[in-house]
Amino acid sequence: MHTTLAAPRHTSLVRETGFSYFPIALIARLPFAMMVVGILTLVVSARGSLALGGMTSAMTGIGTALIGPLLGAAADRFGQRRVLLLSGTINSALLLAIAWLAFATVPDAALLAVAFLIGATMPQVAPLSRSRLVSIIGRTFSKDRRESVVGGTMAYESAADEIVFVFGPVIVGLLATTMNPAAPVVGAAVLALVFVSAFALHPTAAKAAPAGAAAVAQAPARELFRPAVITTVVGALGMGLFFGAMLTSLTAFMAERGAPEQAGLVYGAMGIGSAALALGVALFPARFTLSARWLTFAAIIVAGTLALPFVGSVAAITVALLIIGVGIGPTLVTQYSLAAARSPQGRSATVMTMLGSAIIVGQSAASAITGLIAENGGAEVALIAPIAAAGVVLGAGAVNALLARRD
Repeated sequence: MHTTLAAPRHTSLVRETGFSYFPIALIARLPFAMMVVGILTLVVSARGSLALGGMTSAMTGIGTALIGPLLGAAADRFGQRRVLLLSGTINSALLLAIAWLAFATVPDAALLAVAFLIGATMPQVAPLSRSRLVSIIGRTFSKDRRESVVGGTMAYESAADEIVFVFGPVIVGLLATTMNPAAPVVGAAVLALVFVSAFALHPTAAKAAPAGAAAVAQAPARELFRPAVITTVVGALGMGLFFGAMLTSLTAFMAERGAPEQAGLVYGAMGIGSAALALGVALFPARFTLSARWLTFAAIIVAGTLALPFVGSVAAITVALLIIGVGIGPTLVTQYSLAAARSPQGRSATVMTMLGSAIIVGQSAASAITGLIAENGGAEVALIAPIAAAGVVLGAGAVNALLARRD
């Protein structure tokens, strides 16, 4: 059992990681946020079917659900560098393949198969960044500073996620509108090859790597299925369901107004308050507990979504998205902060990847279901889907509060 040496008081996380780490880690997670939306846009444009586009996106999510946590477990055991370099390279090649196949005379099944492989090889940058930073904090900061530094780091990481998850679709919309429908997917492939590789090769990957035979012993895998951990995963799944349902129903809403390619731009309104509030979470007083934060901000998301079926203009839905955004960022911060605190020993990357996978699975599944609803019932009916997704987030928050009170 080793003793962690207390770091000097002037130690900062930026000093420990280097100034280049944060911009590289931010840009490296953009392909993750662009893939599902980019594939949806590509297939809808190339094949003329919102339902097929949703199904293709859903296959991406299924691939992530089945393989994503295994990539996190591999990173815990073998180190992040090898896992990221291999998955990032394969993922880039598959993205280029689907950009060509969408317009080729191949059956729909081929698109679905490649989409599954894209999800399976999706580089898990965001959860691995969280795991990497938590590991560095644990090794270099004195015990009395760790909790506050981890809290601030989770706030930044969730704000970074929020920026890419909201503005990733905006970039997709801009590229698809100004260039062609394949441009976002090709762009994601290039970003993955360049910036995921840079993230993998960054010196911090070595700092967070298992040290051979001296690696920290891992808790049994069954510890990953404790109710406290699973509740945070379900909460993240609810957030993913919301992202997918909101974007797809918004796409249907904009399509009825003759501008489906602008959906990503309108969706960006949600990110204004969301990113700001996510960063502001670090300033919340300790007496405003994590459980209370989850319930409070999930309730704001539900309140905002209840207005969606009644909006009749682009301006009105933009206002609703601004309100919803106030709840999105702090809820994500809270879920990841709880996950960091509850990760079993030596399983941090696995738990963080479980949450990241849950978000993308939810986004993909909701995209498919909402696409079918929109195709059969129109945008007004499809806009009910985000309400159901927000209900999942609030319900998981209520279960979390009960577990926290019991503990």
